[in-house]
This record gives sequence, structure tokens and C-alpha cells, in this order.
Amino acid sequence: MVFSSLTFLYLFLPAVLIMHAIFRNIKARNGLLLIFSLVFYAWGEPLWVLGMIFTTGVNYACARMISRTESIARRKAHLALACIISLSFLVYFKYAATWINTVTGLAGIEFAMPVQRLPIGISFYTFQAITYTVDIYRQKAEAQKNPLLVLLYISFFPQLIAGPIVQYGDIAEMLNSRSPSHRDVYEGSMRFIVGLSKKVLLANLCGEAINYLPKAGGSAQQSVLGSWLLAVLFALQIYFDFSGYSDMSIGMGRVCGFHFLENFNYPYISKSITEFWRRWHMSLGAFFRDYVYIPLGGNRVSDLRLVFNLLVIWILTGLWHGATWNFAAWGAYYGLLIIIERLVLRRVIDKIPAVLRTVATLFLILVGWVLFYYESLSAGISHIGAMLGMSGGAMSDPISLYVLKTNIVLIAVAVLCCLPWAKMKRTGKHAAQGSAVIDAVLRPALASVLLLLSLSFLVGQSFNPFLYFRF
Repeated sequence: MVFSSLTFLYLFLPAVLIMHAIFRNIKARNGLLLIFSLVFYAWGEPLWVLGMIFTTGVNYACARMISRTESIARRKAHLALACIISLSFLVYFKYAATWINTVTGLAGIEFAMPVQRLPIGISFYTFQAITYTVDIYRQKAEAQKNPLLVLLYISFFPQLIAGPIVQYGDIAEMLNSRSPSHRDVYEGSMRFIVGLSKKVLLANLCGEAINYLPKAGGSAQQSVLGSWLLAVLFALQIYFDFSGYSDMSIGMGRVCGFHFLENFNYPYISKSITEFWRRWHMSLGAFFRDYVYIPLGGNRVSDLRLVFNLLVIWILTGLWHGATWNFAAWGAYYGLLIIIERLVLRRVIDKIPAVLRTVATLFLILVGWVLFYYESLSAGISHIGAMLGMSGGAMSDPISLYVLKTNIVLIAVAVLCCLPWAKMKRTGKHAAQGSAVIDAVLRPALASVLLLLSLSFLVGQSFNPFLYFRF
């Protein structure tokens, strides 16, 4: 069940919100949200909901043992146990087959481990489970005595299967004490509708347009225009797909009284790759920064150690998305770019005109998305060659011209929606009055139109994937 499915929008979500409004007691609300969260996950994973519960139980028990002892050795042992057990599930389902088959293939051994079907959201809830135990170990929060509240933290349906990755220390108090105001309900609803419209009206349509284009990977049919068009459409699709899902998650969380941190901040206006990753999937970046990068020494190390730290972080970032070589290459690609920015260009990058930095950054981002798009690394490299006119293809082709002509308005609207228009506010008395009118009249009216359009499109759309389900 995805947030943009009719089952979720017409049955599941209304049931949750109505009953949440009826229940006033915080314990009753927590119990309600826990039940609905488990049903939500079991809808798609009836068996592996037990795996998530087991992972939660392990981290709950280890965190309790950490809180009960002052022995540093025992605290570290309990932390290591929780991390090893939690990550073992992730490694088995996501990486074991690829890594074992690669080794046996290189060794000439006739053995192939079957690829396991990846439980939905395992990358996200595994990291959240680990943050709980690590935060208790670091004494950032007190160990939770009620195991059901730990399970609610890990399984809460708005952010269960696609984030944002929530750190326990950030919402520990909200689990025990929260009271959503009318403003929370209003702002949360507006945020959810914006996210739904991003997903349905922009991401899905960009994805449908991509399906008409010839792909690279040795295909002589792909022209320079077609290769660039696919890269741009995919960049728009994955942004609106993932940021839209994050908006829906943050919105539903706020309606229920949870204030999640932002996950996206207009990444395509970045003037450097470093800035891009401060704006894209911010919760994942925060996780690797707080739980891996800083323990490795962070920035306060020699240049050689900094290169090592950054490569470790970015290869892990790539592998978090998948075990295949294209994801490892994608992570290493960004790691090398950030190393170059920090160690080679750090004294001159700010002197380059902002427009040129933005254009160069967008080009590098598009190249990165090409590596991310293909399951085969060679196909991604072939596509990049087509973008640079090195594949022998024509400058354009009839199919790409047709797709461009029929989707030019969609692309223009999507590009405009990548810009922070809402933050470009005037100051002064008249600006305040205008903001009040917008908040009271225009926003609800626009949200109503977007909601009706989104629901109408969903009724007729057969193309409604969510890209980050595979992670």
C-alpha cells in the first residue's frame, strides 16, 4: 500500500484520522497508531512484519541492558550486538546474493545464490532501530521502558517505508506527550496534499514520458536529444517522487502531533555538489554524519584521512541504495566530487560566478542520475557517452522529438516547481496582509484543486510506482 493508492486515500487514511480525532488520551492514540502501522506494513509484508518486530525487540532489549550498566565494555558489547543483529537482516536480503555470486563467479565456482525479495522499507527501519540503541548508548535519550513505544517509533506508518529517517532523540518526548493543534492539522493537511500532487501530477507523468524514450546500453537508436531528455525527466521524476513522499510523511506526522525534520530543501538550486547533498535526502545525510562520519573523525583530521572518511561515507551511501556496481559507482562518484571540492577547489570555488556553478552542478547531478537509473554500470556509461555525442547516434530522433513536444509544458512546470517560490516573500505591512489572505483563502482553494486533480488522475492512471520502495 502506497500513499498515492486509492485504498490508502479512501480507506486507510480516513480511518486513521477519524479515530485519532476521536481518541484524546495519549496512550489510546499511541495504541491506535501502532495497530494501524502494523496493519499498514503487513498489508504488503504479511510475513516480514515479524522481522521488523524482532529487530525492534532486539534493540529494545539491548538498549535496556545498556541503560542498566555503567561498564563501558558491557555497554559497547550490547550496542555491538544490536547493530550486528539488525544489520544482518539487511545484509542477507539486500547484499548477500550479489556479493556471494560475484565472488563465486570470479572464482569459477558453479554456485548461484538466489536473490531474495527485499522486504519493503528494510533499509529505513533498520537505520531507525540502530539510532534508538545508539542514542541510548550516547545518553542522548533515556531508554524507553515500554517496548510498544519503541515499536511505534520504528513502525510509525508515515515514515516507515521511505523515511525521512527519524532519530530517536528528536522525537522521544513526542511519543509520551503531544497534542496536535488545529494549526498542526491544517499545515499537515496542506503539506500532505502538496506531496500527493508532486507524486501524481509530476513524478508519475515524468515517469510515463520516460517509458517512450529509447534507452542506452549499446542502443544506436538513442540520440543526443533523447539521452539528455531521459536524464532530465528522470531527475525530475525521482525528485518529485521522493520529496512528494517525504512531504506526505511529514504532513501526516504533523496531523498526529509529530514534527519530523525536513528531508529536502530545493536541491536543484545548489551551487556545488556539497550543497546538493545538504539539500537532498537530508535525513540520510544526517544519519551517516552523526553515526558514521563523526565517529570516524569527521573533518578534524589530516587531508589523507579526510579522503578516506569521505570515500567510506559515500560508498556506504551508494550501497545503502543497492548492492549492484552502479550504486557503488554512484556513491564513489559523489565522494570523489566532494573530495575535489573540499581539497582542490576550496579556495577558488566561491570566486566562480554563481550561475556557472549552478549550471556545472546540475550537469554533474544529471550524470549522477544516469548512473543511478540503470541497473548495469556499462549501460549508464553508454548513456553518458550518448549525452556527450560519443555513441555515434544522431543529434535527435523522431521519438524523442515527439516526447519533447508533448511534454514541454510538463517539463516547464516541473522545473518551476523545483524553485523556492514560497520563500521569496516581501516584507512590510502589505506583505503581511497579503500573506494572511493567501493563508486564509488562496492556499485552501489551491489545495482543493490539487487534491481533486490528483484523485482524478489516480483513477485513470495505471502507472503509479514509488521508486524508493526498492531501497
